[in-house]
Amino acid sequence: MTNPITPEQEAALVAAIRQAEMRTSGEIRVHLEDTCPTPEPLDRAAQVFAELGMHRTAQRNGVLFYLAWQSRQFAVIGDAGINAAVPDDFWESAKESVLQLFRAEKYVAGLEQGIRLVGEQLRRYFPYDAATDKNELDDSISFGSTPPPSPSA
Repeated sequence: MTNPITPEQEAALVAAIRQAEMRTSGEIRVHLEDTCPTPEPLDRAAQVFAELGMHRTAQRNGVLFYLAWQSRQFAVIGDAGINAAVPDDFWESAKESVLQLFRAEKYVAGLEQGIRLVGEQLRRYFPYDAATDKNELDDSISFGSTPPPSPSA
């Protein structure tokens, strides 16, 4: 896979994830790959979600941003805990917010915007608790069609 982002952009995305996670027990990941191997990017996002072990968070509050950059396919998916908490239209509105910036070819800014929006919802429904919170999932960006397993798996 070719990396569509610079090291500086990757660092900015990781910083956005860490900033969002500072106020919530929720977990956010970003996965980038060249092309989507399934007809629907949401199906692929669900596969990557499972491959990364994101369903193993204690409160089932993981969120994955999936982007197949060459085939221009994008999805955002949340686990059962966050999905049950947010309004019905949240995922579609978060996706559209990201896509608006993607249409302007501002891919990193779009992902940062999505991470902020998701972080706000995670904070609302899964607030940070210093006594119990731990970073359950790696904050790094995963790449390619077969991501490595989560270190906490």
